[in-house]
Amino acid sequence: MKKKSGFSIHTLGCKLNFSESSYISSQLIQSGFYLSDDPDLIIINSCAVTAAAVKKTRNLTSKLHHQHPEAQIFIIGCYSELEPQTALQWKGVVQTFGTKDKINLIKYLKQSTIPEAPYFYSTYSLTDRTRSFLKIQDGCDYHCSYCTVARARGESRSDSIENVIQNIQTIANQGIKEVNLTGVNVGDFGRNHGTSLYNLLLKIEELQLIDRVRISSIEPNLLSKEIVDLIAQSQHLMPHFHLPLQSGSDTILSEMKRRYNTKMFADKVHYIKEKMPDSCIAVDVITGFPGETDLLFNETLNFIEQLPISYLHVFTYSQRPGTPAAIAPHQVEATVKKERTKQLLDLSKKKKKQFYQSQLNKTRPVLFEEINHNNTTLGFTDNYVRVKTAYSDDKVNQIIETLITKDMLVYDDPDS
Repeated sequence: MKKKSGFSIHTLGCKLNFSESSYISSQLIQSGFYLSDDPDLIIINSCAVTAAAVKKTRNLTSKLHHQHPEAQIFIIGCYSELEPQTALQWKGVVQTFGTKDKINLIKYLKQSTIPEAPYFYSTYSLTDRTRSFLKIQDGCDYHCSYCTVARARGESRSDSIENVIQNIQTIANQGIKEVNLTGVNVGDFGRNHGTSLYNLLLKIEELQLIDRVRISSIEPNLLSKEIVDLIAQSQHLMPHFHLPLQSGSDTILSEMKRRYNTKMFADKVHYIKEKMPDSCIAVDVITGFPGETDLLFNETLNFIEQLPISYLHVFTYSQRPGTPAAIAPHQVEATVKKERTKQLLDLSKKKKKQFYQSQLNKTRPVLFEEINHNNTTLGFTDNYVRVKTAYSDDKVNQIIETLITKDMLVYDDPDS
């Protein structure tokens, strides 16, 4: 594509995709392309983690083609890694780039050639005034029986500590106050370099380059006590954890090929709370995995009920082609999965209310972020309680010690 063209970019799925989309967008703009509401080219950064995510990708492609019939559409990311030929059959789609070579979309648009993809490329977002998502790791060597991510993203690989530190410095120089370290399996960071996530966090803590650092979802078996201890005594590493549980039944965890059991998971949660009683712990869980009987689901429900967690991210199991679980016997009926999902969502609301109310009348540092239509400023405490207060321009992108009162709490899930 020789001429400089207007483009739009649309992102589905995880924060890692968001980080990569932001980077691609900024690089295209630096190369002379420009964002446009009437684009010549459309980029869709796809997700394939569930059947619903694939449907969203397909529907978005159809919608955008209908709105801009002359535009060239590029599907990048996980779906185009798994099903490139299928995506190429969709109307308007001219090229696909998988997860390993999506970064080469920029060079392709400038030169109409596709060079070899780098082993690892770092990205970060700069579209939010107050926080950035920084990719430090990609790929996964875990092959859970329900998941296509290991195939879509490839082997586990990560950035160097030196480059992560340099990127954080660049982000901080933009006036951004918070960075979220993200990846497919963040806890595996550094293994290909002979280092570790703990070593990275220790260096970040020593240098104090930015006010706040959060860790995205981390596998329970990779969350070490030394990481928890470091966060507990830190002023810069936030007391906020996101742990994938997936099931509270050891029988189901075994069938999922997960690398921990409920005892290990519970021990991690209790250790976090012992060191940081006010910490936020978000937990992922999947309902309706093949073979999940009423009895086994109730094990999950009871297990989570007894844990001192803050809220849940609930996913309804969907069959992903090419995974062992897709052809496993005893698939759970859709109506049963829907009811179980509802029960866990209800439990999540209960847990979040308990956690939020436990923070009442406490003073926490709040990073204020934005204004909504009611002229209020929204923000997050260090332990990820969402709050609101009357808008004041001097509060935006500032960290302010704030007394948390009942009327400040915002219960809706910003990640949903």
